[in-house]
Amino acid sequence: MLQTTVFSPSPGALQLNHNHNRRIFSWGRGSVGVNSSTSNTWRQSLFVSAKPVLEDGVLSVNGKEVLTKVPENVVVTPLTNSSAFVGATSETATSRHVFKLGVIRDVRLLSLFRFKLWWMIPRVGSTGSDIPVETQMLLLQAKEGPDFDALKEAAPYILFLPVLDGEFRSSLQGNSSNELEFCVESGDPAIVTSQSPKAVFVNCGNHPFDLLKESMKILEKHFGTFSLRESKQMPGMLDWFGWCTWDAFYQGVNPQGIREGLESLSQGGTPAKFLIIDDGWQDTSNEFQIEGEPFVEGSQFGGRLNSIQENNKFRTTTNKEAESETPSGLKEFVSEIKANFGLKYVYVWHALLGYWGGLLPNALGTKKYNPKLRYPVQSPGNLANMRDLAMDCMEKYGVGAIDPAKVYQFYDDLHGYLVSQNVDGVKVDVQNILETISTGLGGRVSLTRQFQQALEKSIATHFQDNSIICCMGQSTDSIYHSKKSAITRASDDYYPENPTTQTLHVAAVAFNSIFLGEVVVPDWDMFYSRHDAAEFHAAARAVGGCGVYVSDKPGQHDFEILKRLVLPDGSILRARYPGRPSRDCLFVDPVMDGKSLLKIWNLNKCNGVIGIFNCQGAGKWPCVENIVEVKASAAELSGQVSPADIEYFEEVSGKHWTGDCAVYSFTKGCLSRLPKDKSFEVTLKLLQCDVFTVSPIKVYKQEIEFAAIGLLNMYNSGGAVEAIDCFGDESSCEIHIKGRGGAGSFGAYSSLKPKACSVNSIDEEEFEFRGEDNLLTVTLPPRTSCWNIILSY
Repeated sequence: MLQTTVFSPSPGALQLNHNHNRRIFSWGRGSVGVNSSTSNTWRQSLFVSAKPVLEDGVLSVNGKEVLTKVPENVVVTPLTNSSAFVGATSETATSRHVFKLGVIRDVRLLSLFRFKLWWMIPRVGSTGSDIPVETQMLLLQAKEGPDFDALKEAAPYILFLPVLDGEFRSSLQGNSSNELEFCVESGDPAIVTSQSPKAVFVNCGNHPFDLLKESMKILEKHFGTFSLRESKQMPGMLDWFGWCTWDAFYQGVNPQGIREGLESLSQGGTPAKFLIIDDGWQDTSNEFQIEGEPFVEGSQFGGRLNSIQENNKFRTTTNKEAESETPSGLKEFVSEIKANFGLKYVYVWHALLGYWGGLLPNALGTKKYNPKLRYPVQSPGNLANMRDLAMDCMEKYGVGAIDPAKVYQFYDDLHGYLVSQNVDGVKVDVQNILETISTGLGGRVSLTRQFQQALEKSIATHFQDNSIICCMGQSTDSIYHSKKSAITRASDDYYPENPTTQTLHVAAVAFNSIFLGEVVVPDWDMFYSRHDAAEFHAAARAVGGCGVYVSDKPGQHDFEILKRLVLPDGSILRARYPGRPSRDCLFVDPVMDGKSLLKIWNLNKCNGVIGIFNCQGAGKWPCVENIVEVKASAAELSGQVSPADIEYFEEVSGKHWTGDCAVYSFTKGCLSRLPKDKSFEVTLKLLQCDVFTVSPIKVYKQEIEFAAIGLLNMYNSGGAVEAIDCFGDESSCEIHIKGRGGAGSFGAYSSLKPKACSVNSIDEEEFEFRGEDNLLTVTLPPRTSCWNIILSY
């Protein structure tokens, strides 16, 4: 006889009853559910459910085993028809637990894990042992047949998201026995528990991107501590080309260098409208750097903030004769460069605790915030992965931590001062430091919540545009407290001098955006436009849906590349969504498997775009032992590209769609017509890439088949197209295309050659029609920021 499983009255989770060594639990529509009445009883389904089912120690989805040998102490709390929280109990109370959830084998899995304290990277695999410590997102697909080649698209996706359970933060990891484990920790030995019933959120679905979106919506509503990207105010700088001072000057940034950099970008035809004055402008001191003695690598992380004002490079002092290139203060300088170079936004950098080493205790300008010297302690999970120089040095030198009771006052004073200096926003770095100094301060979750709320309150109080870029904050402590912040760095730093990290950077951001992109606009970081990998980075940002900014040294620019990203007015053609890997790339390694290309998809207003990149052979992921050697002679790889790689294409296809697409290759300049479910082959060498604009071919007036491509001289050509309309009667037809950006060629697919063309009401504009591939091109007049093309048939 089947036994019933009932809610345990405490601790609010579902405790699985054990009858004759049999455990039964399932959740999901059509199988098991809470009655519309007040009954708490769950009934065993008499048929196989497509939703997750836990029975006899096996968690399965649609009849496919996902977890086996699930331990007795695992508890499950149903949440929605397809989701639940999973947790566990212990006989002892401590500040850190590692619980086993069960064995994972014969799946395709993708984990996003913190390989350093600050940053995540992806890893793919097939068993529990492939899941790294500090995994913050786990997506898997159960095997359909005896081998992975038999896996069908219909096989469901299962998502595991370790979350914040009270004052404890959870993460996932695998062990050598292929068991999936979760770790919960408070970050404070005084904050202990013997149970964590809601440590891991589990959901399933047939569409991986819908699954992520719907899961994050569920968690947003359940926790109320964070908001989704689509509900946040987007800072205006996202749509303008920017320049960051970091890789141009590092901490040697100075006013004259900034002037020279802005001048050279403007003279080249790609004016920066957004500036980040990075590390190097603040009033700091460093007891570990002694003048006249050799520089010690890492000693820069021992610097501490003396005051909230700028340093002497950015202001004259009474003890120094005013020099022509030195402004009287930050306000004068910011006002000057805005007026001279047409800057719309000037941001400055600061760390979450003010500076790398925090605030200088007992300094006149900081003692009001009651800073105390604390020595960071990393969790065992972080220590199990990759060491980080900055973190190691902060452990050695200590950080001047702001009193949590004074943190809003600090941000309020700092941001209030910056606004008075005509600064528009801030990049806030080193955010994950809080989890390492939370002992005695309420634990890592509580401390992060307190600082995040104070920071976002100050931003909202002082800046008009939600003007903050978060950085070094990829821990779920921060992600699940991101209520207003709309931009977060999605990768480790861009390292221009390291050729092995270029491909890793692009791949890491794309994969991390699967998770981060539901909460924020992922920031792809700066890059050099004059560099061996410049076009690789530029094309990735064109499809990334992100802000675009470089960190070129003054005069060191490749304007041919920049002009494919930046319009003459300094704006960019930003795609609508975070750029993410195509569905067939989710469980492959585009960096090290020696065979897979990376495809990144996105949508514009009227079309789709997909970038394809050869990331193989240039470097290897950190924290891996086995690597695939790709010889230089074998670095040319081929892959398939299809319009079907672009998710949510129905948002732009609309009515009158033929089902075919016009596909334009930026690199080759060729146009093809392709059914939506067909594919074509692309071959790329190492560090090569291409960007394809994919536009739905629609029928107008029953005989004209047309698809606007956009500006053919831009990587994201289709981002220039704002609207397409058709007017006319039985004897004539006019297709109107509205867009922006000039000094280039507009392209479109047209089944017929138009009779006439006008641009911005100027008739008889010349156009070209290439009959072999139906490519129609119109040259736009110089200095045209917006255009309305009318094609008469």
